[in-house]
Amino acid sequence: MTIQTRRERERAERERLIVTAARELAETEGWDAVTTRRLADRIEYSQPVLYSHFTGKDAIMAAVAVQGCADLAGELRAARSAAGSAREALAAVGGAYTAFARRRPALYDAMFTLAVDLPFATPEAPAALREAFGELVRAVRPIAAERADTGLLTETYWAGLHGLVTLMRSGRLPEEAHEQRLALLIGHFVPPGTS
Repeated sequence: MTIQTRRERERAERERLIVTAARELAETEGWDAVTTRRLADRIEYSQPVLYSHFTGKDAIMAAVAVQGCADLAGELRAARSAAGSAREALAAVGGAYTAFARRRPALYDAMFTLAVDLPFATPEAPAALREAFGELVRAVRPIAAERADTGLLTETYWAGLHGLVTLMRSGRLPEEAHEQRLALLIGHFVPPGTS
């Protein structure tokens, strides 16, 4: 192992520590509590070390969002793969998406609510973002049949899921009727009785 390889490995490990600490702090106390000073204390490195990895809190939040998209993609893939029919896959993906947002609210905020400097919906988007959206596309594609607008249909499905999550989290929609709302959303994409 060369010195450069060891340094690269150590640098990657410090970045992982910073991102993990930011995620944990945000999940327990909210994003307002995530400061470079608190992160430096938590990982036992100086603030200049943090700045040698990230330009500031926004860059750290973007790294957390990318990591969260990778996690979400895995959960959506598992839900879709375990489902039988196209309708079941769409419902399973919708359920996994909303469960993820409920379980990891601060992470979800970094990914889809707070302003982060990440290119979405472009070829320059990080692979994890493209993969998370790709899992939504794979759930929608079978019901899109021969429609040329699978991407737009997927964006509409995602917007519906995000709207439900956001309105429930803010208390504007009661949680109790979530499954019914999700079924109504799925019904707009796949009529009942369709496999």
